[in-house]
Amino acid sequence: MAGNRAVAYMGAGKVEVQDIDYPDLVLRDGPGVNPLNVGRKCEHGVIIKVITTNICGSDQHMVRGRTTAPEGLVLGHEITGEVIETGRDVEFIQKGDMVSVPFNIACGRCQNCREQHTHVCLNVNPDRPGSAYGYVDMGGWVGGQSEYVMVPYADFQLLKFPDKDQAMDKIMDLTMLSDIFPTGYHGAVSAGVHPGATVYVAGAGPVGLAAAHSAQLLGASVVIVGDLIPERLEQARSFGCETINLRDHDDLGEQIDQILGTPEVDCAIDAVGFEASAHGQNAQEAPATVLNSIMDITRAAGQLGIPGLYVTEDPGAADEAAKQGSLSIRFGLGWAKAHTFVTGQTPVMKYHRDLMNSILHGKANIAKAVNATLISLDEAPHGYQQFDSGVAKKFVIDPHGLVRN
Repeated sequence: MAGNRAVAYMGAGKVEVQDIDYPDLVLRDGPGVNPLNVGRKCEHGVIIKVITTNICGSDQHMVRGRTTAPEGLVLGHEITGEVIETGRDVEFIQKGDMVSVPFNIACGRCQNCREQHTHVCLNVNPDRPGSAYGYVDMGGWVGGQSEYVMVPYADFQLLKFPDKDQAMDKIMDLTMLSDIFPTGYHGAVSAGVHPGATVYVAGAGPVGLAAAHSAQLLGASVVIVGDLIPERLEQARSFGCETINLRDHDDLGEQIDQILGTPEVDCAIDAVGFEASAHGQNAQEAPATVLNSIMDITRAAGQLGIPGLYVTEDPGAADEAAKQGSLSIRFGLGWAKAHTFVTGQTPVMKYHRDLMNSILHGKANIAKAVNATLISLDEAPHGYQQFDSGVAKKFVIDPHGLVRN
């Protein structure tokens, strides 16, 4: 039997490449696996040879020790690969198919899945609706920053690429379909971005850059990106965004006024989440900063898309309330301005086929927007270190050396 190697979380600030079991069509016991999921048979699943798998900011939250993730948890929920084995109950996906794997695990049979709410499937996580690969409290499905991975409910979930050679030519873009591109796009859609809209995106990490590019695809007239790191802001400017350095300026409305002639935007997107920082020099972590600031600078009756991650438990938070996910949000301001808030994980399947076609036909250039950077599996620990330092890169792991530079 073939071996398998994977990236595992080994405690705050530490990841290792380890030898792990080759996957089969049963969810086995292991770090983070929900006891009620152990032994779950997945004849509706497939084994995938991973072509690309990406490091995500959500992974980084775990690696920083800001969740209750157990040591030994295999990381990775952004997966693209080739099907090499199919379960008995798989009818439409075949060996040799090249596919994108949505990071949400969804059964396709429950009420939520039938209503396209695949991000909160009722049947894949015994603790709460919604599940994902290699993520804390998400049912314990083994992560995909590995050479091989098992994917359940294959007929329902997998997005098959029409042509393998074409897909390999566009692989650095297509690898973003498992999470980051749909997540950024969902943030823009949730914020009500439309032709002519003015848009503010909080955060110039990969999700923020994906949201900014998505806002452009949706016809925004101006996209403004705010961040604390100059290199990330430079990356946003590289594809036509206006930028605000929040380290140098603590009055966001004033900076927007200088760009637009008004201190408000039509739409705003929070691509930061619970590890947000206050604005200005020497600013410290202040998790409600982004939510409060985007309410302040979004016009009355505007919409707020919130793809940034918020958690129910944050052991590294500065105060007891934040450790339970309770933040000091100016909800009264949002109520008074009649804002619409859209939160939660992204229902990837709602968007990924359309976004695939946008990539294949040259309308979307998401790899350029997020500065996709290829690394090997053995380079993954260093990639996590670089990502944590704030570099303006989206790291794409190539476990088998199959991607042409």
